Amino acid sequence: MIEAAHIAAAVRAGEITATALAGQALTALEADRHVAVTRVLAARALGDAARVDAMVARGQDPGPLAGVPFGVKDLFDVAGLTTTAGSRLLADAAPAQADAAAVQCLCSAGAVLACTLNMDEFAYGFATINAAHGTTRNPHDPARLAGGSSGGSAAIVAAGLLPFALGSDTNGSIRVPASLCGLYGLKPAHASLPLGGVFPFAESFDDIGPFTASLADMALVWEVLLGAPIPGDDGAEIRVARLGGRFRDNADPAQLAAIDAAAPGAPLVELPDIARARSAAFLITAREGGALHRAALAGQAMEFDPQVRDRLLAGALLPDELYNHAQAFRAEFMAQVRARFAEFDVLLAPAAPCPAPPIADPRITIDGEQRPARADLGIHTQPITFAALPSLAVPLRRPGLLPLGLQLIGRPGHEAKLLRFAARLEQSGIVGVTAPAGVLEGETT
Repeated sequence: MIEAAHIAAAVRAGEITATALAGQALTALEADRHVAVTRVLAARALGDAARVDAMVARGQDPGPLAGVPFGVKDLFDVAGLTTTAGSRLLADAAPAQADAAAVQCLCSAGAVLACTLNMDEFAYGFATINAAHGTTRNPHDPARLAGGSSGGSAAIVAAGLLPFALGSDTNGSIRVPASLCGLYGLKPAHASLPLGGVFPFAESFDDIGPFTASLADMALVWEVLLGAPIPGDDGAEIRVARLGGRFRDNADPAQLAAIDAAAPGAPLVELPDIARARSAAFLITAREGGALHRAALAGQAMEFDPQVRDRLLAGALLPDELYNHAQAFRAEFMAQVRARFAEFDVLLAPAAPCPAPPIADPRITIDGEQRPARADLGIHTQPITFAALPSLAVPLRRPGLLPLGLQLIGRPGHEAKLLRFAARLEQSGIVGVTAPAGVLEGETT
């Protein structure tokens, strides 16, 4: 896959047209073998591309993403289309009147929207097992999960079909599939990006962000979404700590070795009440999701994915007292965790706790017990969401092996520092994207 920055430079220079690139992408997306694509947007993509080409022909600059094709998780509004959020319940909903704010931002920078992408129903799960569209397959091993709930977004980039894609992250839905598919995935600090036109899940935690197959593309797309330039690396010291306790108890040995190599001699610190934080995150998520879908649960319960329905029903029945108590604890937890950044700039932890589990037996080992992957792949990401911190998932460089990822965790508003530290890890050979077998370096689609 050619990087987005290289594609845009070629389009701006008139070396290739956005229309030609869109045609290549559309052909590849139509042939998707990973159950990642829910809709190929041929007319939209060709229209976007024609506008970019017209600007180039007039001597105008279409923007830093000129002609770059991308896709969005199927919960972003696309003008004229129904936003299904991965559910058959919304198949007959009214079409969106406008693109989601993030989609508008990217297209204003010259990007070309080419498809919508598979997800867990209503974003409730870490597996992208979808009753309507099927289970998204991991490009590194099609017999394994891609992760979720933004699995389609991760799989399509890992397969080399698009340079980047947008996902959402409520409890780990960008970082888990980025880890399992061997990509960079950014969950920014809570409320950093506008959520207009994004179908909600749990408003206390919902965020959006990109998947990319290169760190340079991550920086480029983040700059566009943020609407401000990212400061360069000034060489200043970045103070790093390694997260201990449950973050090390439930991790692959390769992740622990990479963390130790990334920050040799760095302090090992523990965050307070991690298990309680995860429990409170589950409670708040279920309660807010259940409240959102209360009417549909009352009248159309049997049309939900059963696993999603049961968790939403449980959440809808939670009393106010429990929910308010969980929110009060969250405020305490956030204050305690953020105090760590008086001493450190970056905290290192695993992303998903293991490589992608098999689709035929989607279980993982947590605390020595076999647990359902769909609920427990986010064991390391949920507490970070609960603290409303930004987190960048980075892929370990391990050719020939299933992908594994780490989280680089920072203070709100300091995503650029996470990107700078990731660049240092990339230069040292600890992190980097390895293309799946059959995806060649330099492929455009």
